[in-house]
Amino acid sequence: MNTFANPVENASVFGSVHLGYLVVETNRFTEWRRFGTDAIGMHHDDLDTGLMRFRLDDQECRFLLRRGPAEDVVATGWHLDDHTTFEQIEARVRAHGVPCVEGTAEEAKQRGVERLLRFPGPKGIAQEIYTSPVRSPEPLKMLSSGWVTGDSGMGHVAITSARPTLMRGYFTTVFDARLTDYIDETISGARLKIRFLRVNERHHSIAIAAVRGLPIDPVRTRVQHLNIQAASLDDLARSYERVHELGFDMALSVGQHTNDKELSYYARTPSGFEWEVGWNPVVVDEATWEPSTHQGISVWGHLPVGRTIVDKLDQFRLGALSLARPERTVPALSGAGIPDD
Repeated sequence: MNTFANPVENASVFGSVHLGYLVVETNRFTEWRRFGTDAIGMHHDDLDTGLMRFRLDDQECRFLLRRGPAEDVVATGWHLDDHTTFEQIEARVRAHGVPCVEGTAEEAKQRGVERLLRFPGPKGIAQEIYTSPVRSPEPLKMLSSGWVTGDSGMGHVAITSARPTLMRGYFTTVFDARLTDYIDETISGARLKIRFLRVNERHHSIAIAAVRGLPIDPVRTRVQHLNIQAASLDDLARSYERVHELGFDMALSVGQHTNDKELSYYARTPSGFEWEVGWNPVVVDEATWEPSTHQGISVWGHLPVGRTIVDKLDQFRLGALSLARPERTVPALSGAGIPDD
């Protein structure tokens, strides 16, 4: 357990942290524009030839896409309730000897925020914190009727890891993340353990999946999938239909999860990681919630779409290659890792 010299720094920030935006680096702007606006149904804004944004609500930016070769999520932005929380988290990071960098005025403008700080995160995903999102007066132009954000944040990210206890330790140290539950699942013969962490009332803002007993990572991208929450079942169904009609790859069909009860599907983005559109997950009641373990990720559905034996072999190949490519961690912020309960 981490302790800090200043009692204010040691006060919990749980509940004051919300997933705010993601930064994606890609050279596939044309495909991403079609995917985000015409398939998923978000609002789209072009900033210049090398930048574009998607909106879900009145916040100016929920997804920032910048030109580059990564074809991956490269930064996660966390909206903090106030300057006190901002300063607590900054003090924690600096107290552990981890460098923080103030975002430039241009970087803050691109993300639609007023105060921006960046520091290293697991798997090379930069963690960015901010306090005041800029609200846009421009009405939303999108195919969806709306998306659930607010106190729950805008959704979640799921990450595969060969060092899951260190990753859980990182988010516990920095954001006071709490364990919601576990899922045990077997996929293509591999036994997975998935840890679900929350930083507010949303069932989870971070999911960490690991292969049991093997320090391998079978996914090329840093983020395995990201999630946004549709305002209605009709929105989910219509976006599912559009993904099919426009010819984008579907990773998993519609299904319902065992732990958060969310109804959802998974599409494959132009960059290769997956995009989950969900509806109606449970909201955690802190007074009564107890972590538990669920067997299997789905009550029904979530069936693989179009997977071949070649796809499965490629996953095993990526897992083997990961043994020679040590996962990037931030040991100073991860402690000795958080052991499973």
